[in-house]
Amino acid sequence: MKVAIPAEGPDLSSRVGDRLGLSPYVLFVDLECKHFEPVRNPRTSGNSAGMQVVALIIAKQSNVVLTKWCSPIANKYLSASGVKILTGIDGSVAEALEKFEKSHMKSQMEKLEGLTPISWKIDRRVTAQAVRSASNQIRNLLPVVIGVIFLVGLFTAFISKESLAALFSGSMWKDSFWGTSVGSLFAGNPVNSYVIGRQLLDVGISIVAVTALICSWVTVGLAQLSAESAALGWKFAVSRNLSCFGLSMAIGLAMMFILGFLGA
Repeated sequence: MKVAIPAEGPDLSSRVGDRLGLSPYVLFVDLECKHFEPVRNPRTSGNSAGMQVVALIIAKQSNVVLTKWCSPIANKYLSASGVKILTGIDGSVAEALEKFEKSHMKSQMEKLEGLTPISWKIDRRVTAQAVRSASNQIRNLLPVVIGVIFLVGLFTAFISKESLAALFSGSMWKDSFWGTSVGSLFAGNPVNSYVIGRQLLDVGISIVAVTALICSWVTVGLAQLSAESAALGWKFAVSRNLSCFGLSMAIGLAMMFILGFLGA
């Protein structure tokens, strides 16, 4: 907070000026850092002296003016600029500042004491709704989690490295085709496909095959072709599945080139 005080001299021991516009100096005091700046009054006589001081106070971005007397015109322009004017101030500048700081601190404490404490109330209906929503989410995720565990167990127990090596030979074209074909046989969700893909990578299957399998796993789904065709028509169902089959192969091949480029 910056305070402007008209004074008879350039220091804090000087007396507060009798008139805002005619005092020899204006002291600008920053109450936070306790820094003060004495500025000589642009004019100490004449009809426009007061307005020059008003312009100076506004230019210095003062918040408060402490003075013994202030003209109605100066009061009007200062108030319009958001500057608070306190009149009837007497004594030295240091004494005026001390009194102002004490009164300002007291008013701030009274405002804080007058605040109504915030009471937090728990809406039982909102709480019950949140609990129901969380329960529904857990119930929906539970089958997926069980399915992931089940798939990992089946994959480890029944699929050997030899059978995978025979199916995926390492040729990018063959791996892309067979990965897409295997993924197309089932209708799965992304979570399960990530688990299967991770298991395949761990046993040395190429990224082409794994990427193609994951893409076709969630997009093709030959197991549900009859249901899809009944709902949307055979032409649309076949066209969509063939398109997704081709795109899955293309994405698998593109992934290999992208990783090769980044590795290079």
